[in-house]
Formats: sequence, C-alpha cells, structure tokens
Amino acid sequence: MNKKKPLEGKRIGLALCGSFCTFSEAKKTALTLTEMGAILTPIFSFNAGTLNTRFGNAKSHMEEFELICKNAPFTTIEETEPVGPKAMFDLLLIAPCTGNTLAKLAVGITDTPVTMAAKSHVRNNRPVLIALATNDALSASAKNIGTLLNYRNFYFVPFSQDDFDKKPRSCISDFDKIPEAVLSALENKQYQPIILS
Repeated sequence: MNKKKPLEGKRIGLALCGSFCTFSEAKKTALTLTEMGAILTPIFSFNAGTLNTRFGNAKSHMEEFELICKNAPFTTIEETEPVGPKAMFDLLLIAPCTGNTLAKLAVGITDTPVTMAAKSHVRNNRPVLIALATNDALSASAKNIGTLLNYRNFYFVPFSQDDFDKKPRSCISDFDKIPEAVLSALENKQYQPIILS
C-alpha cells in the first residue's frame, strides 16, 4: 500500500514576482512541493514574466516552471481573476514576494496577475503564504509586513536579514522552510518562528 504524500492533491498557486535572484530557489521549492504531491500552477507578475535579467530570460523561466509544475503559467489579470470564483487553489504561495507586491497587497491594489490572484483567492477565506525577498524589509516595507501579519489569511515563510553588513535593511525568507510553512498555512497557522536568527 502506497503511503499518502503530505500534500497529495493539494492545489497550490505558485506566484512569482521580480526578485530574479531567488528564482533558482523557487524552482527547487516547486520541485519539492510536487514531490510532496502538490498540484502547482505557476503565476507570473508582469515583471517576472517579461523582464530579461542577468539571472536569465523571462521565456526560459516560464518554460522551466511549466515543465516542473506540469501546468502552463498564468500571465494576465484575466487569467487570475477566476481564481476565487472557481476556487482554483487550496493555497496561494507568493515566492518570491517583492516589496512592491507587499505594498500592493497591504493596501488592496490589484494591478498585476499576482495581486489579482491574491485578492480573488482570499475571498474564499483561503491562505496566502508569502516568501518575501526585499532590500527594504526593515525600512519602507516594514509597515507593509506588519499590516499583512495582522490580516486574516496571510502568512509568512520565516525570514531573516540576508546581508546585514552590506544591506542592513534587506530580508529574505528561508525557501527551505516553505514546505513546512505550507503545511501550517493550510491549517490556518503561522509557522514559527517568523523571524530567524
């Protein structure tokens, strides 16, 4: 008899924003989640889906995530608007989540595929899990992190300063902790500790 996988049958939207330096970690995370039985659908913000950077070109990123997830990515607001009405996902994971997207989520702006997916998803009281990656987490984005921590249905992957000497206000989530944080968020619990030493 086959042992049931921890995330077997769970439908997860994997939303990616433009912190391109973390895309390699996001790909490893996608592989891990699929191995745990999750059914992943990639969602790209406009920047993540169109900008070519020193970390790779947008077309290649989308092709790689489609291959890992075995689902075509959502790249438009029109594609993500039905996320809530059709109850497409059990959980929405935003990994990486930039400071720009944090700010939009905190004040209810829905002008990208990722923010529309989040707005549409939470209408069903379902969890949004944020893996942040931003250089201003301890400055301009700090208030937005605090706001989202107080919002129902929003959870964070534990994070820490990634280079306190050269980037003293920068924080990044520990992508290795995403699987455990996903399991917690599916039970409407914040994985602890939120801030890592």
